[in-house]
Amino acid sequence: LPNPAGWPHGDRNHMDAARWIVGTRDKASGGGMKDNFDKCLSITLRHEGGWADHPKDPGGATMKGVTIGTYAQFKGRKVTKDELRNISDADLRTIYRRNYWDKVRGDDLPAGLDLVAFDGAVNSGPARGARWVQQGLGVADDGKIGPATIAAAKAVPASPAIAASCDARLEFLHRLKTWPTFGRGWQSRVDDIRRQAVAMATTPVAASPAPDPVTKPAASGFWTWLVSLFTRR
Repeated sequence: LPNPAGWPHGDRNHMDAARWIVGTRDKASGGGMKDNFDKCLSITLRHEGGWADHPKDPGGATMKGVTIGTYAQFKGRKVTKDELRNISDADLRTIYRRNYWDKVRGDDLPAGLDLVAFDGAVNSGPARGARWVQQGLGVADDGKIGPATIAAAKAVPASPAIAASCDARLEFLHRLKTWPTFGRGWQSRVDDIRRQAVAMATTPVAASPAPDPVTKPAASGFWTWLVSLFTRR
């Protein structure tokens, strides 16, 4: 869609036990930083579509949401429309992560709000994507997601914050002079992002499968003899 912003030591059993302990610890903590990027990207790309070169779109020629200006900046040189039409999946993914996901700190936001911030950033720029989330959270809307915004996002119920953020986005879009041309598509997109984000936020995290039991090491040598002294009849 068009850009509406204007732009261990020991035997094997002990080793297995150590690996199991480390593995369960990592699963309990989420294995480190949350990464919902690919899921959010797939949702956003459904709305971005393929090739577009609408004369009323201030972003100009666009392929899968990447404008010719953005692609030229990524390549560090001028690019042709044919090059943009044939943008690789690797370039596409890198641009979306670097230019949008990372700039709204998607990995640090709760599920659902990460999608809202990311999709808004793609459609209208990272500052606006961040600002709408901040408005939905009731924090200072400086367009930069930092510790205060992240703390607020983790402290409130996600669904109302998602709804308020999407409302703020639509309020902005309605004021644009290009709304008569692109408004129906923008409305449909924000409505879908709202639904998808709420679903992400309210879906319980699946429980990790139970780990394999740690096998007790077999007794041998001296210990076998010692045990036998107390078990003889």
